[in-house]
Amino acid sequence: MKAKITTQMLTRMALLIALNIILARFLSVRVPIGGAEGLRIGFGSLPVIFAGVFMGPLAGGIVGAVGDLIGYFINPIGGAYMPHFTMTAALRGIIPGLVMLLMARGRKEVGIFPLFLAVCLTLVTVEIFLIPYFIETLFGVFRAVLVPPRIIQNIITIPAYTILLFTLGRATERAFSPIPGRGALHLSGKLW
Repeated sequence: MKAKITTQMLTRMALLIALNIILARFLSVRVPIGGAEGLRIGFGSLPVIFAGVFMGPLAGGIVGAVGDLIGYFINPIGGAYMPHFTMTAALRGIIPGLVMLLMARGRKEVGIFPLFLAVCLTLVTVEIFLIPYFIETLFGVFRAVLVPPRIIQNIITIPAYTILLFTLGRATERAFSPIPGRGALHLSGKLW
């Protein structure tokens, strides 16, 4: 099955890219650790994960990568452009989209647990493993310093993102018509 990007889908992706830039670059708190941005507290990843879950892994990857690129040129954080972080931004949309595709497996309805699993796998992979690895490789800040605050942050972030995504997903089901040519994913109140 080929993914077809329509004008309606491009418009939604552009809105999510703008939200990503605003939430990540301007409405988040940055905590420096060892001279580099060690922790960013906010909801910047939420639009990217939303795109991956509800529009698919391709759309999620595009929203993450384009949001990171445009955000860098609008408000660069800490020096030269590093493509490593654009890749991690794209993975924030690709991973939840793939998890939801695997969990749905042709079903039109999924519960809260698949959404929680998608958010958990995404944030653990990107925030706890990849970003600290790249910060250590590029800036020389040890992962042992970066990982503990990120674990604490994600203990709070993962349930919060799951609840917000569930609520936003249910609200958008009522507000927007499904994307033509693609069956809409329905979030049920069931566990699975």
